[in-house]
Amino acid sequence: MSDSILDMLSGQLGGPALEMITSQLGADKSKVERAVPAALGSLMTGLARNTQSSNGAGALAAALSKDHDGSIFDNLSGALSAPEQGAGAGILGHVFGGKQGAVQSALGQSTGLDAGSMGKLLTMLAPLVMGALGKKQRQGGLNPSDLGGLLRQEQSTAVKQAPDLGMLGSLLDRDGDGDIKDDVAKIGGSLLKSFLKRR
Repeated sequence: MSDSILDMLSGQLGGPALEMITSQLGADKSKVERAVPAALGSLMTGLARNTQSSNGAGALAAALSKDHDGSIFDNLSGALSAPEQGAGAGILGHVFGGKQGAVQSALGQSTGLDAGSMGKLLTMLAPLVMGALGKKQRQGGLNPSDLGGLLRQEQSTAVKQAPDLGMLGSLLDRDGDGDIKDDVAKIGGSLLKSFLKRR
């Protein structure tokens, strides 16, 4: 069985969970099916970028220890049915910073969702990503350095599936130059194609 967090999350978010997400978004199921892996890969890449500094890795490790133990998966339907009650919005602010709007808009365009729906999807998925990381942290006794290494492995997995995803970290560091929406749209398009091939 794969130890990949991305694979685990993709497995959790099929079947009934995908139906619930689709209902929450009020979107076409095929578009949501494409958007979920794109959102997961983007979140993982953003988190990996944030752990490049020791301060960032330490802050993430502390947040996981305090608030994310993996118990969110004990009531996945509850988390997906009331995303506004979770920590998703705050998590996204930390992961993407001021580029959150541009990222969600571009990924939405590349997957066929409108920006609002993509933003809601990211808000729904962010706590799940953190929960999976927190569970992994506890099971493996991971320190901040270990956590950063794990995230880089996950990012590498995502990049192998969609090479353009490797651009996302540097794009998030850029000053606004007017190009990010086109570039991130290409990343999202490539990522969703790779995940669709695996289904």
